[in-house]
Amino acid sequence: MMHKGYICILSAAHAVADLPPGALPALLPFFALYYHLSYTEIAGLMFASSCLSSAVQPVFGLLADRSDKNALMATGVLLSGIGLALTGFVSGYWTVFAGVTLMGIGSAIFHPQAARSVNFLAGKQKSTGIGIFSVGGNAGFGFGPLIAVWAVTLWGLKGTALFGIFGIAFALVLLILNARLTQATAQSRSENAPDCKVRFREGTNDWHAFARLTLVIIGRSVVFCTVSAFLPLYCIRTLGVTEAVAGTTIAVLAFGCAAMTLLGGYLGDRIGLIRMLRLGSLVLVPSTAALVLCPNIFWIYVVLMVLSFGINAPYPAFVVLGQTYLAKNIGFASGVTLGLSFSVGGLFVPILGKLADATSLTVVFTVLIALSALCALGAFMLREIPRKEPLIKG
Repeated sequence: MMHKGYICILSAAHAVADLPPGALPALLPFFALYYHLSYTEIAGLMFASSCLSSAVQPVFGLLADRSDKNALMATGVLLSGIGLALTGFVSGYWTVFAGVTLMGIGSAIFHPQAARSVNFLAGKQKSTGIGIFSVGGNAGFGFGPLIAVWAVTLWGLKGTALFGIFGIAFALVLLILNARLTQATAQSRSENAPDCKVRFREGTNDWHAFARLTLVIIGRSVVFCTVSAFLPLYCIRTLGVTEAVAGTTIAVLAFGCAAMTLLGGYLGDRIGLIRMLRLGSLVLVPSTAALVLCPNIFWIYVVLMVLSFGINAPYPAFVVLGQTYLAKNIGFASGVTLGLSFSVGGLFVPILGKLADATSLTVVFTVLIALSALCALGAFMLREIPRKEPLIKG
């Protein structure tokens, strides 16, 4: 049985944990103005928020596997909010950097334990459960910039305190519900344990399958990060739209990805995780190619809705497959699939940016088409999840 109520609570916690990282890009111009930051220093803050945070997520995933403490989620939500809140009450780059780093560590603490808990709470509907949980993260990144600009406009940089208030409030909610959440998790694990008449092999780790899955996720991440970075510029320079109109393409992609995450979670439980992943990968190839064929912005919007399916519909399958391939280290698998694999994709954007400077954005999108095709090929090389065979009957 899926404990949907508790999964929705963790999805809301996911939103609160991801509000601060989502808000940071919108706050960078204010930091540059108030603290007189250089472009290099601004880039350093983004590094602390994304790359550094994602790099340590697998470490906290291992900690979650060994301790299995739901209190880690409350700690993560608290540190994420407090870290960003501190950036509005300090002076100087390195104190801002410390606050952003604390925010990133909080986010890294939250995700592996939360995804591990959702894996158990979802029962047999793991893909649907991860889909619901992931929408919270989409909401956090979507509403974070809006809340940040509104708060700083009203109260100056001290408006960042609002994120600390959110973090403290929801950390208390998680602590109050900790006993019930732990009980529900234990109940769900018991309900889905093997029948007492049949003893199955212990869960094993298939590192080769997990490595192949990770490469597919990284390829998908490169496509997503590159499209997010360069599509507005492509629309301005190729289609001749204004900056404001070009900016709406990212909003369309963000909301499309949120909706497709839910749809992908539902389909993953209906048609199977591998089939869902392969379907999304196959859709990714023509939709990426269609971006450079659109004659106007209207068709860009249409293609983005299809592209969002290719990018985010397989997202729940990525996470659940990773947790399945590393059955003994679900927390570590969650840390890699939710964090490290996606941030690594962003490291390739500057390389593709140099390619765009040397050639054109059309050439960059052509590279993305080829990369999408490789992702689809990799998806078909992933093995199906084997059924566990009984060792002893009766």
